[in-house]
Amino acid sequence: MLRMSYRTLQQRMEQVQATCIFVEQEVEYELLFIMDVVNQRLNSMKVSQDTPRIELWKTPFYDIKVLQNLAASYDDFEKLRLHVTTPLQLSTLPGAEMELDWGDLPAYDDVKGFMAKNQHKSSDDWTLIKETSAETLLGREMLKSSESGERSYSFRQMQSRESNESVFVTQKGNVVGGGTYNVLNALAAYLRYLEGTAREDWQEVHAKLRASESRNGASFNALFGPALSLGIISRRRVHYEAIKYEKERNGGFLPPFGYSTATIEAAVEAVFSKEWYWLLALRNQINNDEKQSTRIWRWNGFLIQYTVAGEEGPAVLLVHGFGAFAEHYRDNIHDLARAGNRVWAITLLGFGKSEKPNILYTELLWAELLRDFIVDVVGEPVHLVGNSIGGYIVAIVSRVWSVLIKSTVLINSAGNVIPRNTSLSLSRPSDRQTSGATWLGSRILLFFLRLTIQDTVKKCYPTKVERADDWLINEMLRASYDPGVPVVLESIFSFNLSIPLNYLLEYVKEKVLIIQGMKDPISDSNATIAMLKEHCDGVIIKELDAGHCPHDEVPESVNTIICGWIQKVESNILAGFPV
Repeated sequence: MLRMSYRTLQQRMEQVQATCIFVEQEVEYELLFIMDVVNQRLNSMKVSQDTPRIELWKTPFYDIKVLQNLAASYDDFEKLRLHVTTPLQLSTLPGAEMELDWGDLPAYDDVKGFMAKNQHKSSDDWTLIKETSAETLLGREMLKSSESGERSYSFRQMQSRESNESVFVTQKGNVVGGGTYNVLNALAAYLRYLEGTAREDWQEVHAKLRASESRNGASFNALFGPALSLGIISRRRVHYEAIKYEKERNGGFLPPFGYSTATIEAAVEAVFSKEWYWLLALRNQINNDEKQSTRIWRWNGFLIQYTVAGEEGPAVLLVHGFGAFAEHYRDNIHDLARAGNRVWAITLLGFGKSEKPNILYTELLWAELLRDFIVDVVGEPVHLVGNSIGGYIVAIVSRVWSVLIKSTVLINSAGNVIPRNTSLSLSRPSDRQTSGATWLGSRILLFFLRLTIQDTVKKCYPTKVERADDWLINEMLRASYDPGVPVVLESIFSFNLSIPLNYLLEYVKEKVLIIQGMKDPISDSNATIAMLKEHCDGVIIKELDAGHCPHDEVPESVNTIICGWIQKVESNILAGFPV
């Protein structure tokens, strides 16, 4: 694929005598990798006696000169009160007299044939695996188990009327698409929601807005997130249009105490948030200390940070707990890699330096994130390791998409174990919409956590309190000031952990390792182990003298256990035996 693109690029450059390629500044690893390959190829080319070069097209939201000096905390960054730059006006490029052979427009069969030749390396079963939600699949499984009759748990999508003037990509979806003017028209309709309209295309935007408002302000990302990610419209253009409309409503002035409509507030806060995480990712590229390869992956339009180590061996994916991040596995990543594994550690959406958008966070959302990461980034079945709530999410993936999993390792996992033949229930995201109480509760909880974070974390490290060091505490504190954190904390009040671990692990229990810190202050480890032994036969259990985070408190012990487990599983797979 890269070779074919390069040959086409070389032909076009020689045809028009181009000596410079302009590309937009990017932070995603895959795009950076492609740019690096193209740049290396360009160094071997000559056009008009010059070596072609890549020139980054930069359109900064803020006028920041030195990214290395970017404030680490969003709280400190806001205090700088940086000016938002004005969008550039469209320019008319000078004409050039030349004849170009544009070739033939490919037919559908041509595109279909190309996709068949360049399909994903994974098995054929993976090509459709991302098309069904975790909620739908779990609903089907639970219906089979309970034999309670037919009931659909699938997400309902709004069916819009047919319209040749629609600004949406599909009739059923809520994604605004088309060209820049199309998106600007939809943005104008979105911002002016309170005014009402007789225009059919604007009425459609207003209807989709209402359908997408899973929580206050969430509709903006749902409608315009893809257009922002694709560069159809820029963050600063959204800001410009929102502020212009705000001034129109207030006689040319900006009110000192917030915005006059919820849609203006949603648009402005969304682009401010997106710009912050973009700057964090750019800063990370410049300040990477080379100790580990930290990369960015875009999922559903949001920036996700992850770390990679190791060149060969089985694939291992590490998943952190609530409030943590990929670096919580700081002393596991490289030890596992040195033992002959390829290791990925992901920072889930809503945590660490990954983006924290205004959306409804659920355990099923994070499970789908892991599914897509395994399919799109890792590209092969993994040994999936999770701590705390990360363990529960890992268990969901193991139940719903077992084809993606070689084995499952749960470290002081969240979730309950209940007696067999107990009735099960699955709540839908629509049943978890936030209220005024959860809004207030999340902000009180955030204030409390900031005051007590050091004591709280140290209690989770009862045998080696020194492991809860300043670096760990400060990084958690830094993340607590990121935009969107209160929204993530609201999820604590709506988590549904009612599906028991023994049900989630039922079909893979021979491939499950439980590592339990027996001095966990958050849960009763003795009771958990007793219930696992009684109702989840077949799993392997290792007890450690540690608290809630054994992987960071006693990393040497955990690394030894996991490495031995992976070797055993891999040997059995090669021999064709069950684990």
